[in-house]
Amino acid sequence: MKIGILTQPLMNNYGGLLQNYALQTVLKEMGHEVYTLDRDVAKPAHLKCASIIKYSLHRLSGDKRRIRRWMTAKEKNIISQNTHPFIENYIQKTSKVTTTKELRKLHETYKFDVYIVGSDQVWRPQYSPCISNYFLDFIPVNDPAKRIAYAASFGVDDWEFTRKETSLAKSLIKKFDSISVREDSAVNLCKQYFLVDAIKTADPTLLLNREAYEQLITHNDIKQSDGNLFVYILDKNPQKEYFIQKIANTYGFKPFRVMPTVDFLSSRKHNIHDSIFPPVEKWIRGFMDADFVITDSFHGTIFSTIFNKPFFTLGNEERGSTRITSLLKMFSLEDRFITNMGKKLPNLSFTPDNYKNIKLQTEKIRKKSIDFLRKSIE
Repeated sequence: MKIGILTQPLMNNYGGLLQNYALQTVLKEMGHEVYTLDRDVAKPAHLKCASIIKYSLHRLSGDKRRIRRWMTAKEKNIISQNTHPFIENYIQKTSKVTTTKELRKLHETYKFDVYIVGSDQVWRPQYSPCISNYFLDFIPVNDPAKRIAYAASFGVDDWEFTRKETSLAKSLIKKFDSISVREDSAVNLCKQYFLVDAIKTADPTLLLNREAYEQLITHNDIKQSDGNLFVYILDKNPQKEYFIQKIANTYGFKPFRVMPTVDFLSSRKHNIHDSIFPPVEKWIRGFMDADFVITDSFHGTIFSTIFNKPFFTLGNEERGSTRITSLLKMFSLEDRFITNMGKKLPNLSFTPDNYKNIKLQTEKIRKKSIDFLRKSIE
């Protein structure tokens, strides 16, 4: 079968890139020809004009902060110089598209037998460019291509769709042949707002074992990390930094990070080289080398379990916590989720039962998920 995957734009998101890589890998191992639809974001012209005017006014007043909320192609290439090779080497993709019209042309060109929407927060309107695309609105009604949602996520447990978006998605999802989601709450949201039944499947990164990710490190000769406390924090704040330092000081850990020093768009600084993302393989190596992990990321939590590392996941409401709590519940690790970072330090160690249960539950949901994919594609 020729399969097209529609996921979040291929940017510098380690978890996003690896879930795409993992799903492609599993489908190829099943014998399919697999492409990722390279759906990118186009910046509306009127927003660019507004930002330029605002930027100019601030510059005249002596304020040199960055007002522009997009990057030029040159800036993207600089920031992505270490992550772009991973996409080129490991993710087979179509040409880049930024509109529904271009997606229709892509459909006519490739003539996919199957479309898979997922994973990651593909059904979260604020994260996905043109949310109706992620319900396959660009495919003609009578087209024979199979439509599958695999481990799709809303990201949160409340409803963020507008009434119009809800109505359109509700009609489009009825054409899907199989629907699976990533969180317990997403099963309920599908039933409540779309009146469809969905099952829960694993994030694609859980479909591959630890050895598959270690091979990526070996092939690229990635050097050992400089520390033993891997800190992967997407949204910094003083409370998180205090907690991290307290853990490091109390237990003698040496923290290290695999992220740019500054965010290019939100920083007042203009040195773009401080915003270059390290390689994807370097990020994976962080879990391999860590004695302990502190993260506020969904995929940071997943890779901690894949590499059998004790960890804490810090609350990150801005990005949605329901996907993390659903994951931790599956592993009976709810106590690893820390929301009050000022209280007494929790227990760091994992027990043999923790590791045993992670392995058991991973194998269980991996089998269920691969069976879902096979049966849906047949």
